[in-house]
Amino acid sequence: MTPQPVVNRSLLALAGLVLLGGGLLILFAGLDIYRRYDLVPPVGWPLTTPDDVLLGSADRARWSSQGWWWWPAVIATLTLIALLALWWLLAQLRRRHPGALPVGGTPPQEGIELRDRALSDAIAAEAGALPGVEHTAVLITGRPAHHLTRVALTLTPQASPGAVLDALCEGPLRTARRSTGTPAMPSEVRLRVAGHKPHRAE
Repeated sequence: MTPQPVVNRSLLALAGLVLLGGGLLILFAGLDIYRRYDLVPPVGWPLTTPDDVLLGSADRARWSSQGWWWWPAVIATLTLIALLALWWLLAQLRRRHPGALPVGGTPPQEGIELRDRALSDAIAAEAGALPGVEHTAVLITGRPAHHLTRVALTLTPQASPGAVLDALCEGPLRTARRSTGTPAMPSEVRLRVAGHKPHRAE
């Protein structure tokens, strides 16, 4: 598992626990569960009965005395936090990488998956061994059912682009299609020639 999914899942779990805990504490106060079942509320928690409010009149007056800027600053901060949370959620929904790819054709083998990073590394390693290829970069984007393989090759000055492209399609890309069991695997290939120092005539 790559670090980014680990961080995302950890943050989601933490946010979920915080929201769940806060919601339960508010629910306990609204249903008067502390009094009904003789439970002890958390120390300093302001909501313990249905008639309690989060900020009393004294608290509102005390914070308002800080200056006219206090409540606009609080509202702006909460709005910014909400917008950042919404942006993060949309970023999770719009994943740029498919993650796990189904393996085994149509329908795919149940329980068998291949990580997109492993497949891209395998294609890059095989493509890097082709004659005339100096550097490779492979990235798989899109959704698991509709993914796109992007291949960037840096060729040596002596390489023939046509021959390298044919070797790529008949070698690494065909191997990837055969390994995953997907006859149609859309690919995008970009070729560039590595720069070289000019020769000096003696």
